[in-house]
Amino acid sequence: MIECLILGDSIAEGIAHYRQECKTLTQTGITSKAWNTRWITQNLQARTVIISLGSNDYKGIKTRQELESLRELTKAEGVFWVLPYGNNAKSGVEIKQIQNWVLEIAYDYRDFVLTIQATQPDKVHPTQPEYKRLADHTR
Repeated sequence: MIECLILGDSIAEGIAHYRQECKTLTQTGITSKAWNTRWITQNLQARTVIISLGSNDYKGIKTRQELESLRELTKAEGVFWVLPYGNNAKSGVEIKQIQNWVLEIAYDYRDFVLTIQATQPDKVHPTQPEYKRLADHTR
């Protein structure tokens, strides 16, 4: 079993910068549906799994179902979800709804949830010190 696996979007990539020992399945701007289409058949087993998805989802993507499918296939001693931050209302999806889905899934599986406390000017991506803090909390 591998030690650490990081799954997701650009936020996941930022965390991976501080967890270079982890295997990564990430892509900037990826939606939860696109992530599942590309990587859901991979071995998603590790001691620690870090997931950051949902921030790039838009109307028409069944975010809850996509995240649930991913979590169902993830096997780990500890799973950490990064709660999406910001406002993607222009995409037709309220970030609060996606946050609620992440929280529900994490609760159902007894996973950990990490919240972003400091963002870059785009109000979505963490600052570099915040990426480090998030990464440190997954150790």
